[in-house]
Amino acid sequence: MPNPRPQGNSTPVLPHIESRILTLRGHKVIIDADLAELYGVPTGALNQAVKRNSARFPADFMFQLSTAERAEVITNCDHLAKLKFSRSLPFAFTEHGAIQASNALNSPRAIEMGIYVVRAFVRIKQFIASHAELAQRLSELETKTDGLALDHDALSRETRHQIRQILEALRALTAPPDPPKRPIGFVTPEARR
Repeated sequence: MPNPRPQGNSTPVLPHIESRILTLRGHKVIIDADLAELYGVPTGALNQAVKRNSARFPADFMFQLSTAERAEVITNCDHLAKLKFSRSLPFAFTEHGAIQASNALNSPRAIEMGIYVVRAFVRIKQFIASHAELAQRLSELETKTDGLALDHDALSRETRHQIRQILEALRALTAPPDPPKRPIGFVTPEARR
């Protein structure tokens, strides 16, 4: 696994962090094992720091996964397969919880990576917001064109069909891309880059 340590530019770090952010219970979260890896500490050390500073972590900053949620995470995230053998259930940290964990650890690496974690959460929020706004605008446009078609007989059936095709194409372009598929077979380290 490549080291996600930044080298002055956040560009290569953010996609690595964004790929670790999941949606659980309607929140964007990062699992404790991934957060510990980013902060350069063992997962146990992260969880111990959290327990020592439990007042900093209300329920909306961090929660413990249920057995079913852990099974779902293990199924969907290959890099978290090691959680299958863990005796304890993992914790999930929201954006604010990740910042607090960085503060609780108080190491230079945790503080530095905490900034990148926040940037990754912000980019995901902006991406979701821009797509929701665009979808709403497309729906409004479609409603307006349907209204025009009813009001004006001059708008031919062919023109309405073309407008619908444009709207469908725009929806297809704004749909989130399919997740990349893992290659089958042995992959050399050079091919991974």
